[in-house]
Amino acid sequence: MRAYTTYAEETKERARKLRKQGYTFPEIQKRLEMQIPKATLVHWFKGINLTEAQKEKIAVRNLKQLYTARAHSVEARARRKTAYLDSLEKKYLPLASLLNDSAVAHIMLGCLYLAEGSKNASGKLTFGNSDPRIVSLFLKLLRESYTLDESKFRCTLQARADQDIPGLEKFWRKLTGIPKQQFYKARIDSRSIGKATLKGGYKGVCRIDYFSAELFNEITSIGAVLTR
Repeated sequence: MRAYTTYAEETKERARKLRKQGYTFPEIQKRLEMQIPKATLVHWFKGINLTEAQKEKIAVRNLKQLYTARAHSVEARARRKTAYLDSLEKKYLPLASLLNDSAVAHIMLGCLYLAEGSKNASGKLTFGNSDPRIVSLFLKLLRESYTLDESKFRCTLQARADQDIPGLEKFWRKLTGIPKQQFYKARIDSRSIGKATLKGGYKGVCRIDYFSAELFNEITSIGAVLTR
């Protein structure tokens, strides 16, 4: 059998008085410092006639409380997601040190090129991506795994028509460590003319060329072995 909570008559009268003043259910519960069920409050408030002004005031307050509750819910979910992602990063942080192993670094480099590199330009490596982290990782692994001639690097920025090309090239020069004279003229996507860039923080696509048939064969062979 369900147990029913009994309330003092004084509590009921205080609640009715607050309702007559135009307070919402949550506000009444907060002022009474009691979580009284909504059904109980509805029963207590029978016969209370509110003015149109009070009804409007309550509607506005209920809407505001709803927005506040939703905002708190969104914030709580964001905090939980952040905590969850932080826990995953902490869990897998030791994996980063494995890149210090030459074999692991070569495997990672081969996988990156297998996913994002050109397999047809046999006289050179061609690797492109819009994510600065991926481009940076590729160059880091390439430079640490092989002795390179930095003069053989070339870089091409592929961007939208409404973007700040000089600013983007400066960004990619700093990230890649490739000097200005080794940058080809930026390529503008003609389909983007007259259209605004919707993706915030978009830096265009950075294409890296390294002219070496030997290195192309080396890295593509790693990918071939891994997918055999």
